[in-house]
Amino acid sequence: MPINGIQMQKGLSLPEFIQLYGTEQQCEAALQKARWPQGFRCPKCHGQNASTFIRGKTRIWDCCHCSHQTSLTAGTMMHQSQLPLTKWFLAIYLVTQLKTDIAALSLRRQLGMTWKAAWLLKHKLMEAMRQRESDRPLSGDVRIDDAYLGGERNGGKRGRGSENKVAFVAAVEMRDGHPHRLRFDPVQGFSFEALKPWAERALAPGSTVTSDGLIGFEVVRQLGFKHRVVQAPKGKAGTEIDAFKWLNVMLGNLKTAQSGTYHAFKYSKYAGRYLAEMQYRFNRRFDLCALIPRMLHALLIAKPCPRGRLTE
Repeated sequence: MPINGIQMQKGLSLPEFIQLYGTEQQCEAALQKARWPQGFRCPKCHGQNASTFIRGKTRIWDCCHCSHQTSLTAGTMMHQSQLPLTKWFLAIYLVTQLKTDIAALSLRRQLGMTWKAAWLLKHKLMEAMRQRESDRPLSGDVRIDDAYLGGERNGGKRGRGSENKVAFVAAVEMRDGHPHRLRFDPVQGFSFEALKPWAERALAPGSTVTSDGLIGFEVVRQLGFKHRVVQAPKGKAGTEIDAFKWLNVMLGNLKTAQSGTYHAFKYSKYAGRYLAEMQYRFNRRFDLCALIPRMLHALLIAKPCPRGRLTE
C-alpha cells in the first residue's frame, strides 16, 4: 500500500513549537503579526498611528487619531482573558496538531491550570472553529447522510428516540475519488423544514448531491440541486458501497475520536462545537504547520464568547 502523504507529513514538532512560541514576547509578536499584518489599524477609525503603554500586564495601543484604546485581544475570542499567551498558544498546538481530540481534563494537566479554566479555553477554541466553518459550503460532488451523536441515558429511550442523541447531517465533498472537505452540522431533525436551512447554508450552488432514500433529503432537489439517490443495502454492506464508503469512514473516525477522548458531555448543548473541532482539523489537514497561524486568525476574527454565552 502506498504511503499516505497527508498522514505522514512532518507537521510541527514540540521542540520547534517551543523555539517559535516559547516565550510571552514571541507569542505577542506572532499575535500582533496575525492581527495587524500591515501594521497597526485602529478598530474604531482605522488609523495607522498609535502610541503604546503597559497597563497591568497588558500592552495597550492608543490611537493617535481618535484616542481609542485597544489591546491585541480586545474584541476577539481571547477578549479579557487572564491567561498568559504562552498557554493559549500551547493549547492551540495541542488541539490542532494531535490526530485525535484532546479533553479539557488533559489540557488541565498539560497546561497546569484548573479544570474550569481548561474547559473554558477548550470551548473558546472550538467555538472559534465553529464560527470559522459555519459559512463555508461544500461544492461539486457532495455525499450526505443522516447521523446521530450521543447515546441512551439510563432508563431513557433507546435508539434514535433517545433524549441524549443529537441529529446531524454528515456531508463530504469528493475530489478525484477521495474526500476533500467535510461538514458535520447539527439539525433539529430530518424533515423538509429542518433540512432546508441546512442545505441553503451548507451546499454551494451547482453541487451534485448523493444521498440514500431518506425522504427529507428530497429538499435538495426542491432547492435546485442535482440529486442522486442510492439505495444502500442494510448492514455492513451498506457502509462499503462506493457512494458512501468515504462518508462512513469519516463517521467512524468521528465516533472513535469521541469515544476515545471524552467520558461524557451534554450533547444537546455542545454537540455543534465538538463536531466543528474535527471538521476544522480535517479540512485543514493538508498543511499541519500552518494550523497554528490559521487558528490564530480564526480566534482573532471570531465574536467574543464569555463563559455565560458558552454555557447557554
